[in-house]
Amino acid sequence: MDELDNRILQALQDNFPLSAEPYDVLAQELQIARDLLWSRVQRMCEEGIIRRIGASLDSHKLGFSSTLAAISVSPDGVEQAAEVIAHFPEVTHSYLRKDIFNIWFTIIAADNERLECILHQISSLLSLDDSKILNLPVKRLFKLDARFNTMP
Repeated sequence: MDELDNRILQALQDNFPLSAEPYDVLAQELQIARDLLWSRVQRMCEEGIIRRIGASLDSHKLGFSSTLAAISVSPDGVEQAAEVIAHFPEVTHSYLRKDIFNIWFTIIAADNERLECILHQISSLLSLDDSKILNLPVKRLFKLDARFNTMP
């Protein structure tokens, strides 16, 4: 990572152009060649510095329902549980934690009925009783405008 990579990351996060040729616009703003910009972005993607480039929509404003959920499974059941959870396209991400509730995941669905259906299916497929699954819907939303900076 050098100073140009930092400038590129900042430009990608701050004001990605709504254009048929967004990388042409960004290259012009950064005063570099489009091919150089594109090769840098590809390299940062390959290295895992950039994990995703895409829109971030406010699901609540679009009328969707969401929740943070957690399940408690034995260490031997983690892989199977992760596969079951990943099966649902409404699951946006999941992660493992060192806790009694060891798999946490978020769900964004069309409505609360679909959320409950997904949680019920996960519970049934993994033979979990009610005490092994948490549904933690949003009560009050705090939205942070996260910007990622590299260390100098």
